[in-house]
Amino acid sequence: MSATATKPLRPIATESRTPEQEQAEKGRDVAAARDLALEDINPLNAHLFRENRWQDYFERLRNEDPVHFNELESAGRYWSVTRYEDIKTVSAEWETFSSAKGITLGFRPGSDAPSLFPPSSPSFISQDGSGHDEQRKTVQPSVAPRHLAKLESIIRERTCRVLDSLPEGETFDWVDTVSIELTTMMLATLFDFPFEDRRKLTRWSDIVFAIPEPGGIVESQEQKRDEMQECVEYFSLLWEKRREQPGDDLVSMLVHGEATKHLSAADHLGNLLLLIVGGNDTTRNTMSGSVHALDQFPDQYDKLVADPGLVKKMVPEIIRWQTPLSYMRRTATRDCELAGKPIQKNDQLLLWYISANRDEDVFENANALDIERTNAARHLSFGWGPHFCMGSRLAELQLRVLWEEILGRFERIEAQGEPERTFSSFVKGYTYLPVKITRK
Repeated sequence: MSATATKPLRPIATESRTPEQEQAEKGRDVAAARDLALEDINPLNAHLFRENRWQDYFERLRNEDPVHFNELESAGRYWSVTRYEDIKTVSAEWETFSSAKGITLGFRPGSDAPSLFPPSSPSFISQDGSGHDEQRKTVQPSVAPRHLAKLESIIRERTCRVLDSLPEGETFDWVDTVSIELTTMMLATLFDFPFEDRRKLTRWSDIVFAIPEPGGIVESQEQKRDEMQECVEYFSLLWEKRREQPGDDLVSMLVHGEATKHLSAADHLGNLLLLIVGGNDTTRNTMSGSVHALDQFPDQYDKLVADPGLVKKMVPEIIRWQTPLSYMRRTATRDCELAGKPIQKNDQLLLWYISANRDEDVFENANALDIERTNAARHLSFGWGPHFCMGSRLAELQLRVLWEEILGRFERIEAQGEPERTFSSFVKGYTYLPVKITRK
């Protein structure tokens, strides 16, 4: 193994708080949106998402202050952009609104902020222009149409096997038994990752954006750092193997790509985690969200059962309704104006996709699930502009195959209680969803 392959991560100060931690600590007993002064509204609060109370906050901001200013001691100045058209504007103007300083709310500019990731080599989603394009192009073949056609049979075979193994007449957790299992198997295939260790990918994905809290996914920033070091060491071994024996997997593509082959696994941790989270969190939470959504809107489930051909129309609507990543961040490169608000250089902007996808100016009756919605594919769950999600077609394919096979096997999937939700304002997901199935 090369001497640089397991370069340790930059140390993390255990006493430091991330901006999301700071806001979560302030907001344990946050009031309803209608009871707050406009300037006191801050939708970053992770408690709103775990308690599923975020909707009214964004509705009020869209109606009263669609480009909304907040400031935190740790993060400095930032704006919540909540309307559909404004988010498209920011997403398209990458020279003014850059991804280069990170995709989640970061620390105050100029501060000596702790970091999980080596500062020298950010992931391609945290780059702009040619740097982004070249690194993205390196892994693009993994989700090219020709490769997806090959993957569909694998996805269908595994989906059938998992669904056939489910117990009938007893409650089980859909998140762990189906959503995590299917997406983790897919990730292991894309990385050519040792199949017996595939749940490590789930764990690393979970902790990347986890807010440390007692009894939580992780309890400290130091724990996150230590587990990320394990990730680096594991991928470093794969890195060296693929240098000698390349395949058509993502690790081989990164190891041998012209824009990425000079990087070690430690330096490339950002790209590895981007691909892990992009292939795991988003798809698995949409799979779980689809079951929850159809349970919440039984009339739509009835339509689907009556006409399984509606699955293709349902897929973009589920992705819109769920919105598995709530926002992405941009940073202003110059003083400018957005929707009449004065944006200063280095201000952070949070593009709240979750709000854009409920914008009534674009989506009529936006809070409802409508599997025949004619413009559902206009959703912003995959972003917009140069950073549009490269794995979007794979995510749609996995969701479509899942429901095609569900409808062929089950009379109904019925929730047995409210889901438990992820403690995060970035990842909008589920940690537990109790269900029962009735087979045909």
